Amino acid sequence: MTSTPMATALAVPILALALSGCASFSPDGGMDAVNRATQARTGAATTLLRTEHDRNALAEQLKPMLAQPLGADDAVRIALLNNRALQATYWELGIAEADLVQAGRLQNPAFGYQHKRGGGSTSIERSLAVNLANLLTAPLAVRMERGRFEQAQLRVTSEALKTAAETRRAYYEAVGAAQAVEYAKQVAGAADASAELAQRMRKAGNWSAFDQAREAAFYAEAMADVARASSAASAARERLTRLLGLAGTEGGYRLPERLPELPAAAPELADVEQAALRERLDVRAAAKEAEHTAASLGLTRATRFINVLELGALREREGGEPVQRGYEVTLEIPLFDWGTARTRRAEAVYMQAVNRVAETAVNARSEAREAYFAWRTAYDLARHYRDVVIPLRKQLSDETLLRYNGMLLSTFELLADAREQRVAVAAAIDALKEYWIADAGLEAALGGRPHGAAAAGDKPNEANKPNEANKPNEASQPNKPNKPDQTTGSTQHNAHGAHP
Repeated sequence: MTSTPMATALAVPILALALSGCASFSPDGGMDAVNRATQARTGAATTLLRTEHDRNALAEQLKPMLAQPLGADDAVRIALLNNRALQATYWELGIAEADLVQAGRLQNPAFGYQHKRGGGSTSIERSLAVNLANLLTAPLAVRMERGRFEQAQLRVTSEALKTAAETRRAYYEAVGAAQAVEYAKQVAGAADASAELAQRMRKAGNWSAFDQAREAAFYAEAMADVARASSAASAARERLTRLLGLAGTEGGYRLPERLPELPAAAPELADVEQAALRERLDVRAAAKEAEHTAASLGLTRATRFINVLELGALREREGGEPVQRGYEVTLEIPLFDWGTARTRRAEAVYMQAVNRVAETAVNARSEAREAYFAWRTAYDLARHYRDVVIPLRKQLSDETLLRYNGMLLSTFELLADAREQRVAVAAAIDALKEYWIADAGLEAALGGRPHGAAAAGDKPNEANKPNEANKPNEASQPNKPNKPDQTTGSTQHNAHGAHP
């Protein structure tokens, strides 16, 4: 059996079309790779919510988590699943995969039919054309789109890690701000008692107007501190709520009463710069982009002289003449445009990508060093408050109280000591909060969790337990004198001071 010219011309395109039908969408849409990378770096899984059923199932999954005080890891898990901005980013994989599948499929052939009659004759022309340039460059186009798809996976994973780090920072901000509010309220309560004491002693003639005004001013400042702390706590909680993707009644989640205690020791990291270059996904994404640009440059050079190339099969019949068969090739002649402009543009874009890779690497190393220094400094500062400042303030408070009970110090000196305690404890709480925020920042700068210091903060039950590092002790708030005797104006004081 001999093949006709038309059959021969169409054999290759038809075979290519048959093979291109194998290009299809993956069951997971590329999310499995994102989920594995995210889980390896954060310990939390992520899922693309495709249907309303998926959202309802997630809502049921979140109910037990929201019914108890959230830990930092719980907050990250919720954000990776429920944050709507992140869910929108996940759909970038669907767009990239659609482009990949489309690149593996040839353009549809064009069928033409002409029927002419006149002058006593009839002309019928039929044609079938396939874009041959598309056929020849399809493998390279597929490789390019596959690179774009892998780059999209890195970009989506990087966005998930960024959201996880922001959630951890917002979590510690919210918990620390709430703890600061509670302490500010305790200070305000003690200041209220001091102001009332000053007023009574003023009426009894034991205090001057100057001393009474001082205590009244301290109380007014303490109430202002409560208002400021409450506003900051509300803003911090709302930032966390937005990252968690919660709304309405879901926003009524609970947080631990106190920040996690400081780790016993800060682990030493061997080389944060190399860890950042090895683990950070923005560095990998920049390298992928450079590779994709290089592939694009190769395609530009391969097609610089072939702008339009079509292969068509003809079947023509005119009047009563026999059927004529054949094929035609249309080739654009590079008479005016030799493709040099497109090639130069591709080379410029490639050099841009190369320099951006270098910039990303330089920034990653610098950010890793900066984050590590901030983390280490925050740890040393928080430990200094825990091990030095607070114990000294407690010792000083005990000595002041002992002398006050022995009638060696006045009530005014006792209250002045209470004001100094307030500043030290508030600074200790802030230092502990800054450490945990710096810990989340270091995790983000290194592209994952390379150290185990954060483990103490992931269990809400442990974070709720009072401990020597984060619970107010006798030195943690102003001592609260008992009400003076109405007749003499003398006071008696609890030997242990006031406790929260």
